[in-house]
Amino acid sequence: MLSLQDLDYNEIKELIKELGQPSFRADQVFDMAMKDKDYAEVTNLPKSLIAGLAERYRARAVEVIAEYRSRDGSVKYLYRLFDGNIVEGVFMPHDYGNTVCISTQVGCRMGCAFCASGIGGLARNLTAGEMLGQVLAANRLNGGTPKKRTVTNIVLMGSGEPLDNYENVIKFIKAVSFGKGINISQRNISLSTVGLADRIRQLADDGLNIILTISLHAPTDEKRNALIPMNRKYPIKDIIGAARYYFEKTGRRIIFEYTLAEGKNSDAESAEELSRLLKGLNCHVNLIKLNYVKEKGLKSANDDSVKEFLSILQKNKISATLRRSMGQDIEGACGQLRRKYLGES
Repeated sequence: MLSLQDLDYNEIKELIKELGQPSFRADQVFDMAMKDKDYAEVTNLPKSLIAGLAERYRARAVEVIAEYRSRDGSVKYLYRLFDGNIVEGVFMPHDYGNTVCISTQVGCRMGCAFCASGIGGLARNLTAGEMLGQVLAANRLNGGTPKKRTVTNIVLMGSGEPLDNYENVIKFIKAVSFGKGINISQRNISLSTVGLADRIRQLADDGLNIILTISLHAPTDEKRNALIPMNRKYPIKDIIGAARYYFEKTGRRIIFEYTLAEGKNSDAESAEELSRLLKGLNCHVNLIKLNYVKEKGLKSANDDSVKEFLSILQKNKISATLRRSMGQDIEGACGQLRRKYLGES
């Protein structure tokens, strides 16, 4: 069953018309949805209208069933969907604003060697409303409203491959950046992909203004095949070509994520290979220390290797930083908390 948060403003206007209500009710219902209110919390709508709405749509797309607060201020949320599936997201406070990381699928079918999200495969895609609901819930729970947001930035880096759920993700981006809604600028939205090259090109052609983040994690096909099975379908040459196309069409600098795993991709040779691969491309590299996932068995590179890797990139004039990890004490990495919760349940 869909929720009101799955409907855009025009669809709510049509719904109000179908229910025989005056047109001004559309603004009230839309405002209710953007404030993440349940039907029982609404005081400005007639009972007949609430009954008509409730017959067709749930009020909220997601239900927050647990939250875990970290020492660093970040908050991990577990969201239950209408069919009982569970996804997770993280609210991360920063001095420049607050970021919420959301999931786009229940599970994932990319099968990356270091990620907990894909253990068990893909259950289903999230709807646009289920993605929007994660943002609206985090905004509400941290004291925000649509007009006075506590959420200022969004990263689509939770469970799932966003470009594998393309249509719903595009609808979500348009909904979350809609002026009458929560109105988060597309320039403050980052989409992380393992590199579905054809979808990257489609994203560029669709004229959105978001940040493209590519989970590269290796500088050669041989090394990347061992970490990201999808590389066999979309090899590095195709991904870099699509990244250049995205920059040419949008003018947005490309972000590459590179998780450093011991014995896999963190040696000095890999750093030199990565430097040659990215030379001349307007990009930035986010180096990430691997979060250990017991089912995967990979370990993070040690601090000395991380420092050397970063130093080599910077020596070769590649813009790069080591990303600050948040929420480690609450299992902030994608998929870990969901698996723990389901196991305990």
